[in-house]
Amino acid sequence: MHFKRNLLSAALASAIALTATGVQAQTATTAADTAPANDATELDTVVVTGIRRGIESAISVKRESTSIVEAVSAEDIGKLPDVSIGESIGRLPGLAAQRVAGRAQVISVRGLSPDFSTTTLNGREMVSTGDNRSVEFDQYPSELVAGVTVYKTPDAGLVGQGLSGTIDMQTVRPLSFDAPVGTVGVRGQRNSLGAAADSSAYGERINASYITQNAARTFGFSIGYSHTTTPIQENQVGLYEPWQAIGDNWRPGVPSGTFYSDGIKALRRTGETKRDGVMATLQFRPSNAWTSTLDLFHSEAEQVDTANQLEVHIGDYNGTNGAIRLDVTNPAINGNNTFTGGTMGNVYPLVRGMYNKREDEINAFGWNNEFTAGQARIIADIGWSRAKRDELNLENNTQLLPSPQQFDTLQLQIRNNGFSQINPGRDYSDPSSLYLTNTIYGSGYGKVPNVVDELRTGKLAASFPAPGFLSWMSDIDVGLNYADREKNKRQPEANINLGPQGNATIASDLQYRPVDLSFAGVGYIPSWNVPAAVARYMTFEPSGDAFPYLVAKAWDVHEKTTTAYARGNIDTEWGNVSVRGNAGVQVQRVDQSSDAIRLSGGGNPQPIHMGKTFTDVLPSMNLAFGFENDQTLRVALAKQVARPRVDQLRASLEVTASDGPDPENGTGLRNSYASGGNPLLDPWRAYAFDISYEKYFGNRAYVAAAYFYKDLQTYIYTQTDPFYDLSAYTPDIPPNASNPGVDVNPIGSYSRPVNGEGGTLQGLELTASLPFDMFSEALQGFGVIASATFNDSNIQIRDPESASSVGAGDIDLPGLSKRVYNLTVYFEKNGFEARVNQRRRSDFIGEIGNFNGNRTLRYVVGENITDAQVSYSFPEGHALSGLSVLLQASNLTDEAYQTYAGTKDRPLEYVEWGRSYLLGVSYKF
Repeated sequence: MHFKRNLLSAALASAIALTATGVQAQTATTAADTAPANDATELDTVVVTGIRRGIESAISVKRESTSIVEAVSAEDIGKLPDVSIGESIGRLPGLAAQRVAGRAQVISVRGLSPDFSTTTLNGREMVSTGDNRSVEFDQYPSELVAGVTVYKTPDAGLVGQGLSGTIDMQTVRPLSFDAPVGTVGVRGQRNSLGAAADSSAYGERINASYITQNAARTFGFSIGYSHTTTPIQENQVGLYEPWQAIGDNWRPGVPSGTFYSDGIKALRRTGETKRDGVMATLQFRPSNAWTSTLDLFHSEAEQVDTANQLEVHIGDYNGTNGAIRLDVTNPAINGNNTFTGGTMGNVYPLVRGMYNKREDEINAFGWNNEFTAGQARIIADIGWSRAKRDELNLENNTQLLPSPQQFDTLQLQIRNNGFSQINPGRDYSDPSSLYLTNTIYGSGYGKVPNVVDELRTGKLAASFPAPGFLSWMSDIDVGLNYADREKNKRQPEANINLGPQGNATIASDLQYRPVDLSFAGVGYIPSWNVPAAVARYMTFEPSGDAFPYLVAKAWDVHEKTTTAYARGNIDTEWGNVSVRGNAGVQVQRVDQSSDAIRLSGGGNPQPIHMGKTFTDVLPSMNLAFGFENDQTLRVALAKQVARPRVDQLRASLEVTASDGPDPENGTGLRNSYASGGNPLLDPWRAYAFDISYEKYFGNRAYVAAAYFYKDLQTYIYTQTDPFYDLSAYTPDIPPNASNPGVDVNPIGSYSRPVNGEGGTLQGLELTASLPFDMFSEALQGFGVIASATFNDSNIQIRDPESASSVGAGDIDLPGLSKRVYNLTVYFEKNGFEARVNQRRRSDFIGEIGNFNGNRTLRYVVGENITDAQVSYSFPEGHALSGLSVLLQASNLTDEAYQTYAGTKDRPLEYVEWGRSYLLGVSYKF
């Protein structure tokens, strides 16, 4: 399925132009005038199933919406088109997915990072197990979701909407089904990298759903359950950041001015993720005047993995404090002055075990009541959701002893298009020769992060007919919504120290199978039970305040958001043009605050509380003009906001001072410095314009071209104010013993997130969804869905926290790929279905979690991910009617995940997660 990018773009543009201008054969005008009615009558008698059912349902959602939306619909109960929700959403026009641990977990909408979008479940904003607001979509089983709608333009009645878009996941409504129905499914999974250490290459997915109603259809109930066990298998080579231009004799044997990385590692990560999800919905409709719907959702996941790695510092650090220096011979340096390899002498590799256990739990409850009183419709809705994440991160380090007799010489080749090669001279496969000891990186380190996110919402809304003098308006909606959100993070940490026995090898009863790092030229290294080794040989006492740097990792953020809105729904005609849409306004009042710890001079912890209240008035308009031949032109205008990242709102503050006076500023005072979060941030604000042309062929097909423009008035990023008044905090800084009587300057340098300069973002989206039987009956069953998105922005930001990977200068917007392409080719006939999906995006700046548990940015190489699946469903009347057999393959080309620092010849990570194969059956009854 490889193709040139310009070919897809040209094909989409041609498809839009040709179909919109009626290139396909047309009948006489009188026949054409009657065709829509005849087609509609005929379509009512056709039962559409499988792939086409999902496609046509999604087209219907897009076509009937008054906003610019994209949609994914289940092909059948418990059957979204992809293995995960993230995969399905990532294929929609204007959206792009970033892989985390091989899964499509992070979604960018219209070139903006997940910070700018919000996610709702049945219209209610959801909490997140991450540090911020963005939802990790693999927490939501695809088997329990009936559909997803992505709102690209604002709507005054859409509460909790994002600046780039709003992603609404929907579960089934039992009273929307004509009869009871159920399904069960079982699939086995295998990862192509195979088993390693103590972990299997196999997993499974089990799901069951049932929907029923009483005879009078006044009560409906649905319940669904999903279980998955997914193997974690990963090969990786990573290099230290930053790549820096070294000085003379900094790295003996390497010329001054060469860009150089100080370390490299090769690892095999193994483990598994287990997830269980339950969804239930109860609907009660005693009359047409009242419908009550209760939604319940529960998801819990446990991920356990261990990275067994060989790591070597090549930055002239081997534990001898310069007595024995690094010796580089035969250095290779490319035309960009980047070090690409050589013979590295006097290095001291270590073999590490890095263990991670993460437990996530999400619970959500929602109760919606809709009443009809005369011509008015009243909606009352309450919601609650809570997410909790508990993690345990442990590492222990081993080395050959004694030092320096066990120093090594290795042959290093740094590659930017594959796994770099390390090739050590010594053997690191014998666990009896590797000692838990105070290595050059210590004996170990551990963290115990915990995140709790809780959200309570209440909404009261009413809809009533528009007054007669507003004949162009069908009805008016008004509403009031209140949301109370609190997010807490704690991250105790500590060194993992050797126990009283001192240096020790890890006993055979704690050893797993060796892991093979031959992909990096290393060969086999041991793997072991890291938690058991810590318990037997080491001590670990995590603390949240033992060191100053830990205090900033504990914070509480509280938000109270009140939203009032009024929206007029437009339904009229201008001559032969139908006009649908809405115009309205939202008024948001936000009361945000944070509680954390303030440190002065590295100690004296004091509680700190900061916050602010602000109000935004957000007008919006959506218009959809309907022309003949099923053509629609949509126009949208709006003012938008997006709340700051939660971690940016933390009140954590550290104030320090230099030891003595600065002779250069002439004040005779000690310089003062401060850093932390900023609970006084305003939101991101933007003005938006959208226009979209769409040509439909009933609900069977469409082509579309859309343009969007966003003018961001501000962008939040960390800046340093060199002349900030710190007088409220500097008196708490203790005197310096070496400079008694020297005071601290109350005017100092303050680094924190602030509302900086914004800019513009614009993009063009081309989309086509076409069954080929539109062109020839001989192609019946074949079809294609394709989209191309082109984004551009003049916004430049700086992220000092990520300077080691993306530099200290201006960078592009995180999450922005300038080109995104999606292609699905399918065939469906007589119960047989086959499809191939491809999604690709150009380079972008992605977000990852670093060793410190904080968000950091990295340049990510563009990806080209290809998936495929085939299935067969036995027809009605067959002895196996209701049974389907399915084979799926993900990441068919074993596409690697690559990050780099500034230029691609300075790699940071090269990761392979392998291919995944799933084989299973499902039964519908």
